[in-house]
Amino acid sequence: TPEAVQAILDGMQWLGLDYDEGPFYQMQRMNSYNKVIQSMLDNGTAYHCYSSKRELEDLRENQMQQGVKPRYDGKWRPEADKVLPEIPADTPPVVRFKNPLTGVVTWDDLVKGRIEIANAELDDLVICGADGTPTYNFCVVVDDYEMGITHVIRGDDHVNNTPRQINMLNALSATDSNLKIPQYAHLSMILGDDGQKLSKRHGAVSVMQYYEDGYLKEAVLNYLARLGWSHGDAEIFNMSQFCEWFDLDHITPSAAQFNTEKLNWLNAHYIKEASSTTLTADVTQRLANINVQVLAEPALVKVLDLYKERANNLNQLAKDIAYLYISPIANAADKEKHLTDDIKPALETLTKNLSNIEWTAE
Repeated sequence: TPEAVQAILDGMQWLGLDYDEGPFYQMQRMNSYNKVIQSMLDNGTAYHCYSSKRELEDLRENQMQQGVKPRYDGKWRPEADKVLPEIPADTPPVVRFKNPLTGVVTWDDLVKGRIEIANAELDDLVICGADGTPTYNFCVVVDDYEMGITHVIRGDDHVNNTPRQINMLNALSATDSNLKIPQYAHLSMILGDDGQKLSKRHGAVSVMQYYEDGYLKEAVLNYLARLGWSHGDAEIFNMSQFCEWFDLDHITPSAAQFNTEKLNWLNAHYIKEASSTTLTADVTQRLANINVQVLAEPALVKVLDLYKERANNLNQLAKDIAYLYISPIANAADKEKHLTDDIKPALETLTKNLSNIEWTAE
């Protein structure tokens, strides 16, 4: 959706993650996908399949009852000396990739090491639906091919897609000798504080949620860079250092665990190190969000100097200093009970003495 796309772009912009080209939208590249599909149909590396949805459901159910891995049975796959069924008039076809039947797909994963998957484990993948829409696995192959992608770095939930994509790239290389298969690096999933796979129930569901929750972008970048990767014992580093140090050799192949306490510790560090002047605009907005208006006195910069050393996030910081800009509301009953004639002289003395103090942070 446009909102989901904007969330990605907003998150990148906040974090200062610029891009060199694009963004590219697959829905605007349909002509490229359709041309490649047609060329694959023409050279026999793809074919039309007329199996109905009901047929495929029955096939899957029967295979599962027999304890066999569910897979397409190749009914419409053209082979030498094979007579195909009569084409039904009422079933629009999908397009399937003609996956090799034998052999092994092998690649040296830059994180996980050597991976081998037998072609016998793979079936003929649908690369274009009956409505003419190309599928994800096919689109990314054409994108990687046409854009000259050299490295594909993604989550290890895509490992099972990789052999299919390599086979499709190999099929495309039959008509383009310059095609090179990308190098693949599959990063382990991030687990939540509870050791379970990170999901919406763990809290933040978009990058901008961290901004809303009072985190500085420097803390988020530092934390995410360190999550599942290391450079010696370095815990605190900026983006320039990260770009200089980064390599795929030091990504851990095991799952990284998200640690909210560690993120809060980093955030506290970056708040403490930040110039109070640079924090004023952000904190002023966060005070406005809780209906507190910053007054000329006390100067917000001085207040931040006093309080930022003890804050884990900017929302907490705003709440901690809010009382300095809010006039106390007198309670009539309390006033009558406590502001008695015998206490007033003591308060007058206190007021006079406070006004003569030279205030310091201590």
